[in-house]
Amino acid sequence: MTDSPHTGQSGCADRAEPPRDLVALGFSERFQALFAPLGEKGLIPGRVSRVDRGLPLVLTESGAVRAELAAHLRESADGAIAVGDWLALARPEGHDVAIVEAILPRFSAFTRKDPGDRAVGQVMAANIDTVFVMQALALNGPNLSRLERELVLAWESGAQPAVVLTKADLCSDAAALRDEVTSVALGVDIYVTSVATGEGIDELRGHIVPGLTVAFFGASGVGKSTLLNHLMAADVQKTAEVRDADGKGRHTTVAREMFFLPRGGIVIDTPGMRALALWDADEGIAAAFPDIEELAEECRFADCAHMSEPGCAVRAALEAGELDERRLQSYLRLKEELDRLAAKNDSRVRAEQAKADRTMGRQIKRFYKERGR
Repeated sequence: MTDSPHTGQSGCADRAEPPRDLVALGFSERFQALFAPLGEKGLIPGRVSRVDRGLPLVLTESGAVRAELAAHLRESADGAIAVGDWLALARPEGHDVAIVEAILPRFSAFTRKDPGDRAVGQVMAANIDTVFVMQALALNGPNLSRLERELVLAWESGAQPAVVLTKADLCSDAAALRDEVTSVALGVDIYVTSVATGEGIDELRGHIVPGLTVAFFGASGVGKSTLLNHLMAADVQKTAEVRDADGKGRHTTVAREMFFLPRGGIVIDTPGMRALALWDADEGIAAAFPDIEELAEECRFADCAHMSEPGCAVRAALEAGELDERRLQSYLRLKEELDRLAAKNDSRVRAEQAKADRTMGRQIKRFYKERGR
């Protein structure tokens, strides 16, 4: 069975069929090598373009198919599928959907903590080459603290982060705001764009090339869908009117989904995310705050908390005006958040182990009781 992957999903104009050439879908030599032993078993490769109600829509050489997890994946923690994943599929006769027998190892994954109370990670998109972190140049300007959090997650994903500043036409001094962003987005390319005037669009388009995948991440209303429509030269995503009060739009994208640009290249568009809790992001923090991490190496104590300890190089830089107080507080809050998450995970692991020990104890007692009969 095949599905039309782009009919009635976004409420906008129909799109051209996605490529059936696996290389154009991102099936690199790495994935070809990983899939080779699975192909020998008669499985076929496919890439997830969208997930609806737990059922992924998978693109293959023969077209788009719906798929469901094999039993062994449903019962494991490794069975969570994300847009961008490469799968190994079986097509048993008599089945309306394909069966996912394996998820190929990801080379990158944008992951946040599950928005609920569970201490588990939620993969938003997988196998991304570049993460475009998007902020709007509206009346209030970019949110630097949120941008730092987004960059932590982007660096941790394993993809290359870049910052896209949208709606430059609604800003009176885009250059000054860009300088502010440059001060926190260290080692990251920054693009100032406006769909209305065309500013920066060609430069941005030059980084979305055939065979590579980029993902748009940002808060609701920053202009992700508007930019995607412009790049696609078609209204493939709904957009909402910009509010006069702050120059922002409203949330319109409802699902993570893969789009194929007319000139080649893949974009994964995502809904605006209000909750961006960190998940296993030690390396991401180090990459997003290299200035503070470098200063911390000069502190007298290896476990310096950068509060009031003697010989703290970070506090010394702050007092000398070489480090911004807002940036330091953002760094400390993110580190504290990771520490709380680690403690929560430790408690969960201990609770699960205690539960397993109690179960084993009951089984042992039952064994000896039955043996003594």
